[in-house]
Amino acid sequence: MSSAERLKELGIELPALGTPKYTYVPFRRAGDIVFLAGQVPRLPDGSYLTGKVGGDCSLEDGKEAARLCGLHMLASAQAVTGSLDDIEFLKVFGMVNAAPDFRDHGVVIEGCSQLLVEVLAERGQHARSAVGMGSLPGNIRVEIEAVLRVVK
Repeated sequence: MSSAERLKELGIELPALGTPKYTYVPFRRAGDIVFLAGQVPRLPDGSYLTGKVGGDCSLEDGKEAARLCGLHMLASAQAVTGSLDDIEFLKVFGMVNAAPDFRDHGVVIEGCSQLLVEVLAERGQHARSAVGMGSLPGNIRVEIEAVLRVVK
């Protein structure tokens, strides 16, 4: 089953690619390796999921934000070659805007990891880091970046 068919089966529509606000590009390709810029939990209306996980928002709120970042990552990955069938995720680095005593950063980033595997199966499996930050830009809940490989 193609990735497009899998997305349709799951009822998932990828978001439109956003335009970077600052001086960077959404991804940078070096041969068959692709570096995705950090993806943030941007809603269709242009607003963001904000708050400190373990403070003014829950673990589930954090997972929701990580899944939304994952949708943006898939949209960016698709833009690299035109098809998600041509890529695999190698590494994911998740940053959680967390309260000082929060300890479940990995659980939050699971929202993204589970989505990648759900859509891409084996090509969505990846190495991962999940860390807590004292703050993130605009008080967003999560930011996630990734390294991919073009397989075709």
